[in-house]
Amino acid sequence: MCGIIGYVGKRKALPILLQGLKRLEYRGYDSAGVALLERGGICVVRRAGKIALLEEELSGKTFEAFCGIGHTRWATHGIPADHNAHPHTDCRKTLALVHNGIIENYRALREKLLSEGHRFFSETDSEVIAHLLEGSGPPLKRILHVLPLLEGSYALCILFADEPGVLYGVRRFSPLILGVGEGEHFLASDVPAFLEHTRHAVFLEDGEIVRVSHDGWEVFSEEGERQEKTVTVVPWDPVSAERGGFKHFMLKEIHEEPRVFEDTIAGRVNLARGEVTFEELEDFSGEYNRVVVVACGTACHAGMLGKMYLEDFVRIPVDVEYASEFRYRDPLVGEKTLVVAISQSGETADTLRAVELARKKGAQVLAVCNVLGSSLTRLAHWTVYTRAGLEIGVASTKAFLAQMTVLLLFALFWGRKRGTVSPETLASVLFEIPTIPRKLHALLAKENDVHALAKEFYLFKDFLYLGRGLYYPLALEGALKLKEISYIHAEGLAAGEMKHGPIALIEPDVASFVLVGQGERRLKVLGNIEEIKARRGKVIALCDEGDVEVLEKADYTLEIPKTLEPCSPLLAIVPLQLFAYYVALEKGCDVDQPRNLAKSVTVE
Repeated sequence: MCGIIGYVGKRKALPILLQGLKRLEYRGYDSAGVALLERGGICVVRRAGKIALLEEELSGKTFEAFCGIGHTRWATHGIPADHNAHPHTDCRKTLALVHNGIIENYRALREKLLSEGHRFFSETDSEVIAHLLEGSGPPLKRILHVLPLLEGSYALCILFADEPGVLYGVRRFSPLILGVGEGEHFLASDVPAFLEHTRHAVFLEDGEIVRVSHDGWEVFSEEGERQEKTVTVVPWDPVSAERGGFKHFMLKEIHEEPRVFEDTIAGRVNLARGEVTFEELEDFSGEYNRVVVVACGTACHAGMLGKMYLEDFVRIPVDVEYASEFRYRDPLVGEKTLVVAISQSGETADTLRAVELARKKGAQVLAVCNVLGSSLTRLAHWTVYTRAGLEIGVASTKAFLAQMTVLLLFALFWGRKRGTVSPETLASVLFEIPTIPRKLHALLAKENDVHALAKEFYLFKDFLYLGRGLYYPLALEGALKLKEISYIHAEGLAAGEMKHGPIALIEPDVASFVLVGQGERRLKVLGNIEEIKARRGKVIALCDEGDVEVLEKADYTLEIPKTLEPCSPLLAIVPLQLFAYYVALEKGCDVDQPRNLAKSVTVE
């Protein structure tokens, strides 16, 4: 989950590396460092803490290097400290490298190297790789020799003193991307690191090695054979990597949700013909008897909502599993199983391993993903892109909305193909969908009301989020958002389970965020509010505009515009995201870089 940037070209490397690290700081921010090929030797500067502290360390120093590597870290081995920060070198500083991933057999390798006289300066698994690469001979040959010794996941960017002006990149189970410029090239763990300089990228496959100089690049297999690669034009622009006047990326990305919704449905909802179409799914037969959704975190909550959409509209049984659990079982999937894998980044380690397992068992895979060319999209049989654009905030917001939207459209698409959704139901939902952006804008226009509510509750230490039906996954997601960025204990519950234990938690200093919803479950949720109030608990209720009963019962209310029940989660999520944001803001938390978290979990 660390951030990697490498540069080789005709410009001074340090400013480009620092700029790239700032673009990647959402991937890890407990330490940072750079290594530069300076006057024939390797100079390493690194500091624990955020990149600003690294800049302080570099202040007043002059570097002429045109080639270098940088890293921002999220710790897995060794505490955040200067000596554990990357880059790491061998004993004689003949090479430097940065690493994203986990070397699972590093202890055995370290013991062997110690017995051979090597001295280690960190507690990291990454330093082992630098010592293994130490020696003589062509760098590529040394890399090819070392890779079979490593077990686990890694993206590496390596600088060798005896091959100046050249960088090497290696990828296995962790993302690494080549940025192709004019007279300069970049290696990075994510596109934003070089997006300001080039939109041309080459996505490396597992086991591939890239050799990069200012005037060219070539890719090799792990057997050392040259590989043909395609240069992809990334559909993002540099402006999307800026905050655009907002205090935080998270707030900016919440405000982008109306546009994201429009982009996600564009070309997919045909009102004239009364249908949903996906160019990506032209050869999708839909002949399955079961669906299994695999995902992690927020994406799993989207998958839980997707389960309800698919079972309602397609009438097919759906199981939702955390990818981290699925991958370590012997799951019952086969040729008649469709596995739906959901990941914003397409690089979530557990989800990738779950997909590999499903494929080995004969299942076909549909990916719901936001990143073109990511590992998940290359593993899947089909990919439906969410079109959320670049998401920088660690706490996912607009990507979640896009995932929910895609899953709703996919359920309608498949239901029409199977004949399990009536023309009347399909038409009613399709005609409601174009009204959603306007209603999202109306919600965002009331964000001051949410901020005022956050001021009332930011000192509470415990929250319960309750929902039924389509609102149960939102209760889980609302609680997760509050936990992620404000560090407040929050628990999402199926409201019907309140009496089966959690009601014992209710007391005046425990807040309950109740998602009222529509349909037959609404009266049941109103009963939950009564139960909480009878025990002197504080209630925030989220309900449809004009719901007088809720206004009378709850202590505080947030209202959403009226819409059809299947579309209501697309609106209801916005106040939950804004509430978490403003609570964190009132507490003085670092919203975009919450402690202990990173954007894309590319390691176990």
